[in-house]
Amino acid sequence: MVINNSLKGVLEGYASGEISLEEAELLIGGLRLDMIGSCAKIDTGRNIRCGIPEVVLAENKDLPHLISIVDKITQANGRCLASRVTPAQAEELTKFAVEKGYIHEYNPEGRMFIMTRDEKVKARCEKRTGGIVGVITAGTSDIRVAEEAKVIAQEMGCVVKTAYDAGAAGIHRLFPAVKDLLDAHAFVVCAGREGTLPTVIAGLVDRPVIGVP
Repeated sequence: MVINNSLKGVLEGYASGEISLEEAELLIGGLRLDMIGSCAKIDTGRNIRCGIPEVVLAENKDLPHLISIVDKITQANGRCLASRVTPAQAEELTKFAVEKGYIHEYNPEGRMFIMTRDEKVKARCEKRTGGIVGVITAGTSDIRVAEEAKVIAQEMGCVVKTAYDAGAAGIHRLFPAVKDLLDAHAFVVCAGREGTLPTVIAGLVDRPVIGVP
């Protein structure tokens, strides 16, 4: 979510009378916290401070808590990302989204669920900023975490290019992949357990390389 668009939304909300001066001050300062019972403190001001809202970790969360948290963030920010979402959780989140009239997307490989309040917010959040991220995996077992990184990078306004199953064990697979990604401004390299591939990539490109073991 682009930070300027978030600030604009706060100012428009105040101008139209939808939010009070005090609420606008809290939102602009990025200090807003929303409580869900005694179980969660939702940092709904994070998108103002950081340019991207809080990502909800769905792993090990009770389903009612997960739905309440995702709903609260969607109401407050217009959009919510949840990570490590199981197919069963995604099914229930989808039912909830349909009931509320929210737009929803689920990436089963990356286990990422995105809930959006309306088409206007969706268009604003999917606006590209010009950054390009290359995501490379050593093998097919690494695709799950690579897809998670891909969704997050896209949410931050980046174009994402991928090259999967290009590990150092068959290094001849790597060079065509790197050649296709040379216009990337940064790389995320997912390399299983031994971590050789990020080091190899770092020796081939002059851009930041983030290694994911």
